[in-house]
Amino acid sequence: MIQMNHVPSSQSIAEAAPLVALMVAPNGGRRTKADHPALPLTPKELAETAAECRDGGASMIHVHVRDGAGRHLLDAEAYHDAIAAIRRAVGQDMVIQITTESVGRYAPEEQAAVLRATHPEAASLALREFVPDQGHETAFAETLAWMAREGVLPQIILYDPAEAVALAALMKRGLVPWNAVPVLFVLGRYAAGQISCPADLLPFLAPDIPRFDHWTTCAFGRDEAACVTAGAFMDGHIRVGFENNLHLPDGRRADSNADLVRAIAGILGDAGWSLASADRLRADLQSVLR
Repeated sequence: MIQMNHVPSSQSIAEAAPLVALMVAPNGGRRTKADHPALPLTPKELAETAAECRDGGASMIHVHVRDGAGRHLLDAEAYHDAIAAIRRAVGQDMVIQITTESVGRYAPEEQAAVLRATHPEAASLALREFVPDQGHETAFAETLAWMAREGVLPQIILYDPAEAVALAALMKRGLVPWNAVPVLFVLGRYAAGQISCPADLLPFLAPDIPRFDHWTTCAFGRDEAACVTAGAFMDGHIRVGFENNLHLPDGRRADSNADLVRAIAGILGDAGWSLASADRLRADLQSVLR
C-alpha cells in the first residue's frame, strides 16, 4: 500500500523497533579490481563474499555479473552460474537478487528478456530505465505481471522523489500488479567523487511524497553508514557494499564487503535493533506484495 508520508517520531520508533533487513551490493557494474582488489567478479568470488556477508548479518545479496573483459553483463547463463555458486555457499540463508540495470549497455526489452530467462528469486528494476517515456509503460506492466505470476520478488529503484510520484501514479492506474511494492531509494548518482549525506533521504520522505510500505536506502561514498543508519531509524532497510562505497564509517578503506556489513550490523546492534534473517525477509516481502 502507498500512503502519504508520515515520518515516525523518535518515541514511536523506540516503541516499535522493527527488524532491519541488511542487503549487500558487493560489486555493481562499474568498479573493477583496480578500484579494490577484493571486488568480487567471478561466481567463486561472489559465493565467498556472500558467505562472509551472511555471517556478518546480511540477509540479501544484490548480484551483478561481468563478461570476460570485466564489463557489466546481462546474461542468463552468467546469472545462473553465479546464483548456483552462491546457493552452494549459503543455501537459503540469503535472498539472491539480480540486477536488470542497463549501465548504458542494454535497452528495456533486453533487461526484461534477461529477467525472464534467468527467473531469479528476486530482481531490481530501475523505473527510469524501464519506463523512459509513456511508450514503455505497457511493456513494464507486462514485465511486472510476469514477476507476480512467477513469484519473483521485485524491488523498484528510485533515484529521485519525482520517480516515487511516477511509480505511485502507475500503481493507481493499475499498471503494477500489487497493492504495494518494495523500493530502493538511491541517495546520489553513479559519478566520480559522489558522496551522499543523510539529508539526501529527506526529499524521499517529504509529506507530499508517497510512502511505500517496504523501502531500502543505499548511498555513495564514505558517509554511506550515516545515510543508511538514518534510513533505518526512519523505518527503512539498508543496502551497503562496494557497489557504492569502499570505506568504513571511520573513513578507513574496508578490506572487504563483509567489513562494511559488520560495521553496520554493529551500529544497529549497539542501538538495540535486530537484523532480519533471510526467511523473515522473504516473509515480509511476500506479505507486502499480497
